Amino acid sequence: MEAFEKDLNVIISRRIADLYVLPFKNYYRLMAAEQGQLKLFKEVPQDYGCRLITYLKYRADMAVSEHRRPQLGAMTWHCGPEKVNLRLSSVGDYQGRESLVVRFIYQLTDDRYHLLFPEQWQELKTMLHRRGLILFAGPMGSGKTTTMYRLARELASKQVVMTIEDPVEINEPRFIQLQINDLAGMGYQQLLRLGLRHRPNVFIIGEIRDPQTAMMTIQAALSGHLVLGTVHARDAYGVIARLIQLGVPSYYLEQVMTGVCYQRLLMQTDGTPAVLFDQLNGTALIKEMKKQQGRGMTDAWTHYLDQAVSLGQITPEEAAKYQNG
Repeated sequence: MEAFEKDLNVIISRRIADLYVLPFKNYYRLMAAEQGQLKLFKEVPQDYGCRLITYLKYRADMAVSEHRRPQLGAMTWHCGPEKVNLRLSSVGDYQGRESLVVRFIYQLTDDRYHLLFPEQWQELKTMLHRRGLILFAGPMGSGKTTTMYRLARELASKQVVMTIEDPVEINEPRFIQLQINDLAGMGYQQLLRLGLRHRPNVFIIGEIRDPQTAMMTIQAALSGHLVLGTVHARDAYGVIARLIQLGVPSYYLEQVMTGVCYQRLLMQTDGTPAVLFDQLNGTALIKEMKKQQGRGMTDAWTHYLDQAVSLGQITPEEAAKYQNG
């Protein structure tokens, strides 16, 4: 197992997003998704590839004897003091050769959490006092969970904070943390229903991904809770469109939506990552909920990118990379 562990630790040290374990001819290719490009990490004998897949499936509580049907799994990997969440997906081809994709979800720890423009944090904090629903969007690894936790910690000394996640990524003793367990029938909807009876002041919902969870989240916000949650969308405007697609009526959105925050993690010229937000709140958010005409990034996003380049915080190439979110 030491060879497997060494490979995974190297992958984590390089902050690779996805590892593909793919059969090719009579051996396996390990392909790494790094900075948006798929690169060859290593070629290994067929026996090594099969044993690697079996080892990871076993660690992720997947059926190791099943090689054809699609399977999903999750596990936690410790690389020194760092804890990384892994999501696994396996399937066999028509010849019975199994492939595996591993997604690495890195925690954006407080000591690595930097803001490209600190004044954006104050804007976010003002939303907390208005209650309602604040939604976050951005790709995996952009720091959405860390942002929500940092915001909720501002309230935890005087209010009860409950999180519902799949899986719990950050251990926070000041929160009541619930973890999804589909095998036990405890999905987002069931835990949200339980949570409402538990009467917390603040909810953190790990992901709103189906109509039932979306409507229960809306009900929690209508009941007077402050709800922070994530949703898949390509930009801030897309969050509203996504909720509409999930069946949430516009009149409910207008009652509960406090703010929308799309975020990305940009690399600064000094080599450290920093968070940049694209936010919708106030009149801009109300207008978007009524007309739903927004597309792409806001003017403020472009302004911040230009400002960061002029201040030497990021390179022009980095700004161009994130121009469209």
